[in-house]
Order: sequence, then structure tokens, then C-alpha cells
Amino acid sequence: MPVSKFSVSEKYRYLNGFDSYHETEAIKGALPIGANSPQKAPYGLYNEKLSGTAFTAPRSENKQTWLYRILPAAAHSPFEAREPGTYNTNPESGKLHQIPNQLRWDPFDLDETVDWVHGLHLVAGAGDPTMKQGIGTFIFAAGKSMDPHSAFYSADGDFLIVVQHGVLDIQTELGYILVRPSEICIIPRGVRYNVSLPEGPVRGYILELYQGHFALPELGPIGSNCLANARDFQAPMASFTEDHSGSHTYTILSKFAGHLFAATQDHTPFDIVAWHGTYYPYKYDLGRFNTIGSISFDHPDPSIFTVLTAQSDHPGTAIADFVIFPPRWLVAEGTFRPPWYHRNTMSEFMGLIHGDYDAKSGGGFKPAGASLHNVMSAHGPDSETHLKASTAELKPMKVGQGSMAFMFESCLMVGVTEWGLKQCAKVQEGYNKESWEPLKVHFKRPETRVNGDGNTNGMEGERPDLGAWVGES
Repeated sequence: MPVSKFSVSEKYRYLNGFDSYHETEAIKGALPIGANSPQKAPYGLYNEKLSGTAFTAPRSENKQTWLYRILPAAAHSPFEAREPGTYNTNPESGKLHQIPNQLRWDPFDLDETVDWVHGLHLVAGAGDPTMKQGIGTFIFAAGKSMDPHSAFYSADGDFLIVVQHGVLDIQTELGYILVRPSEICIIPRGVRYNVSLPEGPVRGYILELYQGHFALPELGPIGSNCLANARDFQAPMASFTEDHSGSHTYTILSKFAGHLFAATQDHTPFDIVAWHGTYYPYKYDLGRFNTIGSISFDHPDPSIFTVLTAQSDHPGTAIADFVIFPPRWLVAEGTFRPPWYHRNTMSEFMGLIHGDYDAKSGGGFKPAGASLHNVMSAHGPDSETHLKASTAELKPMKVGQGSMAFMFESCLMVGVTEWGLKQCAKVQEGYNKESWEPLKVHFKRPETRVNGDGNTNGMEGERPDLGAWVGES
């Protein structure tokens, strides 16, 4: 079956469908019929609108949800700066290192001393969240559940969360989501949530999208199905708590322009009884991805493995693509099957959830580690992988079994933070020496031949290929 095998069972029910118009109510009759903002909402609830796009965005892009809650989100004290000297996830250009070197990191450490909010570490980024332009790439590592009387949100962008270790039990305003390794979760800008850790410490990766929202890639001549199918995305069902007596103080934490702010209120923020709309958190099991590939020859572009994309204003060029390399069959004939050597106008940040990545057999790319091949930084299979792939018997072969690698790809030139380059102490100094410096020269000039008239005419139509050329008789 095309689903992942999880060690922790699912505990929640969901609404299925990507970019669907969903409606859900925790109490029957809590959703008003016909009207969005009636004079008196059912059961004395407040009407509230959550807008993820401008009011006048085209219908195909418009993201908004109507909420019916016990108290509005505005019922809190003024926000105040929290930890201004130490908490900063804004990729400010003056503090980023834009370098052409290929980078690879050893597995990032678990940290059992912090919760979700303080377990976020910006590794690389580009752009400016205050201008709603660009991306941020994070590592997260936490060992404590958030205070149950707290909620966190990012005003800077949408979080695409990739869990590598542990389990996230996320209570969002719109309902609960359980996220396990081999699942991803998207929490849109502004949605408040609390993260608990039922299985202990967690670790993983986050791509924060400062502009636009994620969408499914266009399929073109592939047709109407394949890759990530819309029906496999899951959104939470309405669920709420009642704590409005004033006996507890709740803290609302906001990541705003990369800095942390806090406000307090005397009631739970998780009091949405019903909602309907198109702006909500959701998750996806990567095991359901319907992989395609060549069944004749050559290695197609890795864009065929795109799960989600966020396009720039130039169609086909992404601010961010989320790409995976799942278990798959390779059957191409006469072909160097691993990803080819490459220089790319896009930047490529890769991570590994579990297993071994088939394009790197040297052992340096490990689960919980990462690599960055920035704009036009040359990369490709390491020398050992090249040797094996160049001499392997080309029979049908399944690769990536027990593995799940992924890539955050962007058209932007990505800068690395001081934490990512130095403070984390995980950068592999010998990445190039191990991977590509050992590559050997195999080139041999073709043998020249002398004709009867004394002229040399090279190979006279013969090819120097060691094997037969595809299609050649």
C-alpha cells in the first residue's frame, strides 16, 4: 500500500483534500447557514475572519477562513518584545554569508533543554519577511513540550515542517494534527498553535515561505493524476477547549520580523468551535507520493519529484519547491542512473529523514544532516557513486528502499547564517575532498588513422563510446 509505516498510530480524524473549501463544526449547528457574519452567531459565538491573501486576490489564489469562536483573537494585552538580544530569526543581509562553496552538515544535535519556540535555528535564507519576499531554512530541535497555557504563531510566513525524529502533536486554532517522520505539515502565516512532544525529543527541518503560499505543481502532459494527489492531504477538524474563567494566564508568542513578542490573555486561544474556508493547516504522508520516471533512457529533471511549489511572478520559476527522493524503480537503458553532475541557477538545500541517499555512497550525508549547493555551485554524485553507476549492470533496480531524502529548492541565492556556518559546529570541512576531488580522468583521445593520401581523418564516423549508443544499429 502507498502509505508510510508509522511506529506511532494516528489519533485524530481529518478532512481530506488539497486547497479544498472545507467546513467543520465541533458542535452541531455552530456553523451559520448562508451568512458568514450573522448579527448573532449560533450559541453566542463571535464571528472572525482569517485572511491569508488580499481580499481582492483572484479566486484561484484567494485564501480566507471564517471562524466561529468563544472570544475573538484580539482579546489580549499589548505585545511586548521578548528576548530582544538573543532571539532573531530574520535573515538580515548584513549577517548572512553568501558563499559559492558546497556545504554539508553532520547530523544536527538534539536539544532536550528547549521547547518548540526556542528550538528554531535559522541555517540559511534570502529576502526579507517585512517585504513578504524570500525564504528561511531552519533546523528545529526540542526536548520539551510548550507550556500548555501558551500559543505561538509566525507573522513572517508559512511553515513547511519536515519531521526527522520524534512526533509533533500540534494543537492549532482550527484543530489537532499529529506529525511523524515521513509526514510534512504546513502551518500558514498567523495560525496559532501549541506543540507537545508525546514521544520525547524532536528534530527536523523547516522551510518558511515569506511570499505566497504552497500549491501543487502543474502536471502538464502527465495528465490528471500522479505526484502528490490532492485527496491525500489532510486538514484538521474543528476542536476547542473551554477555559474562560480567568483562572489561567495564557501567553501568545509571535515571531514578527524574525523577533519574538509576547502578549497575555485570561482565556484559551483554542476556542474555535467551527470554521469554514480555504486557509488552514494541513499535513501529507510522503509515502503516498506517486513517483514517475523514465521507462526508456536518460534521467529526467528532479522536478518530477516536486511535492509542493511556490511560484514566483515568472511561471515555472519557484521561490520554493519541496522535492523528495523516495523509494523508486530505475529501469532506464544505457543511462547513468544517479542524478547527473550539475550547475544550477537555483539553490538546493537537501536533508535526509532516514536511510541512505542513492547519489551519495561515501557516508557523509546522514539522517538529520544537510547540504547546500548554492546558485551555480557545481555538485553531483561522489566519486564512489560515479564508479559504481558507470560499471553497474543495467537491470531493473529499486533504489532508496528505507530512505527518504528531500530538497528545498529556490531561485534565490541563499545566504548562510553565523549559526549555520560556525556556531552549530556541524559543517564538514572535507566535503569536497571526500566527494569530488578524488574523481579521476577517464578521457582518452580517439586513435587517429592515416588514409592512403597521408591525411588523418580521425575515427571516420566511429564513436568513442565504451558501450552501444541508444538507438544505434
